[in-house]
Amino acid sequence: MVVTGFKAPRARKLTTSEKEANQALAAARAPVEHGLAHLKNWRILTKLRTDPARATGLLRALFVLTNLEGAR
Repeated sequence: MVVTGFKAPRARKLTTSEKEANQALAAARAPVEHGLAHLKNWRILTKLRTDPARATGLLRALFVLTNLEGAR
């Protein structure tokens, strides 16, 4: 399931609740996007030559490490 934010049509502006929903979605998405940015900067994904099933576990471990580093 993919959750997307609200987009205001030309005829009206977003309601307060729609703006709050967009902010909540952005707050939930930000750590994941920052984690991917770290992985791209470290060039981990370009050097990855393994089975995709093993890569999932590796990426999860790397996300945990980046979150720990960010929290420090």
